[in-house]
Formats: sequence, C-alpha cells, structure tokens
Amino acid sequence: MICAGIDAGSRAIKAVLFDTASRKVLASGLAAQGVAQERLAEDIFDKLLKDAALGRPRISGVVATGYGRHAIRFADTTVTEITCHARGVHWLAPDARTVIEIGGQDSKVISLEDGGRVRDFAMNDRCAAGTGCFLEMVAARLEMSWEKLAELGRQSGNPALISNICAVFAETEIIGLLADGRPLPDVVAGVQNAIVTRIASLAGRLISPPVYFTGGVALLPGMARALEEILACPVHVAPRPQYTGALGAALAAAAAPQGIV
Repeated sequence: MICAGIDAGSRAIKAVLFDTASRKVLASGLAAQGVAQERLAEDIFDKLLKDAALGRPRISGVVATGYGRHAIRFADTTVTEITCHARGVHWLAPDARTVIEIGGQDSKVISLEDGGRVRDFAMNDRCAAGTGCFLEMVAARLEMSWEKLAELGRQSGNPALISNICAVFAETEIIGLLADGRPLPDVVAGVQNAIVTRIASLAGRLISPPVYFTGGVALLPGMARALEEILACPVHVAPRPQYTGALGAALAAAAAPQGIV
C-alpha cells in the first residue's frame, strides 16, 4: 500500500509518498507556498508520482496537514500538524520525547509518550518573534540570505541582547544596535538567542530528552546549538526536518483502515 502526505505550510508545501510494505519513503518534494495552494500541491504530487513511476490509482490514501491543509481538497482528509509532526519524528527517531518545530508562521513544542503519542503541546501562533518569519525579516533587512545569516551568527563571541518580545519592535532594536556600532555577528547571534528564548518560555515544563528539532529553521546551522544552550540539554536535528509533517501525514493515511483516514 502506498500513501501520500502533504504538508501545506505557511512558507512551503511539502509532499511525501510512503510505501507501507517496504516502510520506505518513495519520493518527496517541496515548493514555495503561494496563493493557489491546491494547484501547487497537485503539481508536487504529480511530480512525485512521475518520479516513482506510479499512477494516482496506486495511492491508497492522501492526508493533508499544515497551515493550508483545508485548501487541499483532493486529500481524503486532514490531520493537525501537531499529530503529524509527532508521528513523523517518532518514525525517524523512536526515542524522541520532545519535538520542537519552528516553522515560518508558528512554533510548537510537543511532548511525546511511549509509541509517539502526543502527551501535551504548546504552540505560538500569535507573534512572529519566535518563528522563521522573524529570521526572514532580519535577513531581508540585512540584505542577506538565511545561510549567510547563520554563518555570521557562528562568528559571534558576545551575542547582543534583543529584549523586545514583539517582532516589529525587535526590528527597531536591531537597527539601533547596528547604528551604535555593535558587530553584525553579535547582532545576528542575538536574534538567534531571542528566538530560542521564546521557545524555552513556550515550552515550560514540556522539555524531556531526547529532544528533536524540526521545521525549516532547523536547517540553519547554529539554531540547534542555541537551543541546547538555553534548554541545557542536547538537541538533535531530525533527518530532513522540513518533511516530518508530510511524513507524519503519510503515516496517518497508512495507519487508517484501507489507508484512508
């Protein structure tokens, strides 16, 4: 049985084809999010089918998750991203007890029980300051890529303190620090620390190792290390962290009767 998972995130749409017989991912892909979410999702889905030499009749179930999941009308059903990230990370790392997901629009801390079931979770979806959107804003203001931003952060020896909890006011604070002559690497490291500090505040008592970091922001070098320092425990970056939600959606489809939730 082959199932599909589609994660319609705020910044990118990700898709996965999963073969239940071999317990392997057959194909995966992503595209930047846009206005025509369903068309973008169908384009990715069709490309994955082509790459795997499969036709649509071979797909037993399709589950959509993420910010734009309700726009994916060709999916059989939808499942929350909390459940899907938990499933996806547990399949990749069965020892995981905490999942930290920092996406473009929100961030989540998910506490797992044995078997990967969700015990509790906390979610920030009201402020950009603890999300990838904040990093995008800073990168745009500094006229550099995310990769360059991460490289600069690693060069810091004395991270600046970004005290504002609002992304808009934090941007003003960043401009002020640069105008005062604060080295750019220290300002960038301060931004990274500000994000993980908000995650730590969000997490409360939910953190229990092993901790796995997922979402697009997990791809940035330095963010996992910053989380380790603020949480005082090791933080592992999940394999292919952008795809854990889509993988979890495919697994949800595979776990349902006849592959359809």
